[in-house]
Amino acid sequence: MFEPTLYSGIPEQDYPLLRAQLAALIEDEPNLIANLANAAALLWHGLQDINWAGFYLYEEATNQLVLGPFQGMPACVRIPLGRGVCGTSAQDQQTLVVADVHEFPGHIACDARSRSEIVVPLVQGGRLIGVLDIDSPNKERFHEVDQKWLEQIAQLLMGEV
Repeated sequence: MFEPTLYSGIPEQDYPLLRAQLAALIEDEPNLIANLANAAALLWHGLQDINWAGFYLYEEATNQLVLGPFQGMPACVRIPLGRGVCGTSAQDQQTLVVADVHEFPGHIACDARSRSEIVVPLVQGGRLIGVLDIDSPNKERFHEVDQKWLEQIAQLLMGEV
C-alpha cells in the first residue's frame, strides 16, 4: 500500500523522497508500463507547479515517440524523432531544460498552458527506450536540481543504477 506524503516544496528535500518512493514501488515489478504509470503518478503528485508528467516510448519501426503513461491533460500521441522538445531530446539522447517553450524552435504545443519543460531520455544499455517529459505552466520552472534528480529517476526506471 502506498501512503500519501506531504512534500515540502523544497526540491532538495522532495526529490530524494520521490526517488526512494519510486525505488520501493518498482522494486519487484519487471513490467515497464506498470512502472512508468506509477512513476508518472508519483511525479504528478510530488512536484509543484507542473501541468503534465509522463512518458513517450520510442517506436523503432516508425522512428517516432508514442504516448505512454502520463498524468495531466490529453496529449499528442506521436512525435517524430528530432521534432519538438521530446523528439530532440530523444534523438540527441540528452536532457533538455527549456525555460520558455514558445522560444524553442519547432515546439509542439499539446497543452497551450505549458510554458516550460524538461525532457529526460530513457536509455537502457545504450538503446533509446523513450523520454520522461514534464511540463509547467510557469516559465523557468525547471533548474539544475530538477535535471540532476530526474536523470537519476530515469536511470532507476531503466535499471541503470
